[in-house]
Amino acid sequence: MTKLVFKLPDLGEGIVEAEIVEWHVKVGDIVKEDDNLCDVMTDKATVEIPAPQDGTVLSITGEPGDIISVGAELVTLELTGAAAELAGKETEETKADPLPAEEKPAPAPIPEPAAAAPEPSAAPAAPAVAPAPKRDGVVAPVRALASPAVRRRAAEAGVDLIQVPGTGPHGRVTRDDFEDFLAGGGRVSGGRAKTKLTGTNEIKVIGLRRKIAEKMQTAKRHIPHFTYVEEVDVTELEALRQYLNENRLPNQPKLTLLPFLMQALVKVLRDFPELNATYDDEAGVITRYEGAHMGIATQTDNGLMVPVVWHTEVLDIWESAGEVARVSQAARGNTAKMDELTGSSITITSLGALGGIVSTPVINHPEVAIIGINKMQEKLVMEGGAVVQRLVMNISTSCDHRVVDGFVAAQAIQSYKALLEHPATIFM
Repeated sequence: MTKLVFKLPDLGEGIVEAEIVEWHVKVGDIVKEDDNLCDVMTDKATVEIPAPQDGTVLSITGEPGDIISVGAELVTLELTGAAAELAGKETEETKADPLPAEEKPAPAPIPEPAAAAPEPSAAPAAPAVAPAPKRDGVVAPVRALASPAVRRRAAEAGVDLIQVPGTGPHGRVTRDDFEDFLAGGGRVSGGRAKTKLTGTNEIKVIGLRRKIAEKMQTAKRHIPHFTYVEEVDVTELEALRQYLNENRLPNQPKLTLLPFLMQALVKVLRDFPELNATYDDEAGVITRYEGAHMGIATQTDNGLMVPVVWHTEVLDIWESAGEVARVSQAARGNTAKMDELTGSSITITSLGALGGIVSTPVINHPEVAIIGINKMQEKLVMEGGAVVQRLVMNISTSCDHRVVDGFVAAQAIQSYKALLEHPATIFM
């Protein structure tokens, strides 16, 4: 038997450990090179770990929710095919070492046949971070997400997995999904008689959901929030947005309300730098930023993520729209880089049409302010002694009361309101 002990590879500069989110193989499964073994999470980035070579899974280490160190044993494979022949004698056990070559003894040279797989000691050359398939309105998957075992079962049954509704993460087709599909005669189960439902479903809080929980807990435990709400007349702003969209060039992105909110906020932060800051409460240090690095709260299938648009102060309205679309798409497609998910100095959060009348957004720790955008709605208001119809929305701003005084926050939002109600001043 020729074995390969595959260790958790280096996932990027400064990453020393990762959390196992989901296994896609089990002992006994046959895997091909680059098949997804498991998903792991570092901070807010989910990474797929590919199989380094063809083989059969002999053992796996860890359960979902476990933390594993870089360089620790992850999977043991029994090599098959060309990989086994290259490994040499059956009694030799070769380990795939994720450490750089200069940090370990050089391996003894062996003959290198044409088109042979790389030696295990060169395993770091294999992609440590496999690109995740694009999802959710980005690019429809060419094939359904499923484990090798489910794919094999589908092939035996002559079923196209694209037709099977998946209930796993990112729409992954689980074994139960596939069996239910077959039991239903190759279709999604129809309605059934009403019965009392007495079951429960315990969900382990792991991966991104655990990261979100920890971050929200830290924010609410350490930051004394206060929320200031103001109504803004966005009738003229919406008219300008529609006009610009109708007259945009083919290479210009379609404008939502968000780029206007970002550009107006850039001007506000110049006069109220107290809001464009982070607070290290352990060191007792407030860091104010000259640049406006805006976090854009984004809902994904995995949960809430906050990709960052860096240096919004140097972007125009079209560039702002393009950057928001790019980083949001990366977050939803699980392809965002670490520096696209960290480093924001203030965050904007919006639920669009679901935004409600008012909200009390939670500050993105260690920032000191967050801007919450509520839904636009038509409203009858008094203007010059007459009742007129206007388009209005509420802005809910939460601030860290240790750093931002209520009076300062009110002044800043009133300045924000004036810019949004007279949108030409945003660009002056």
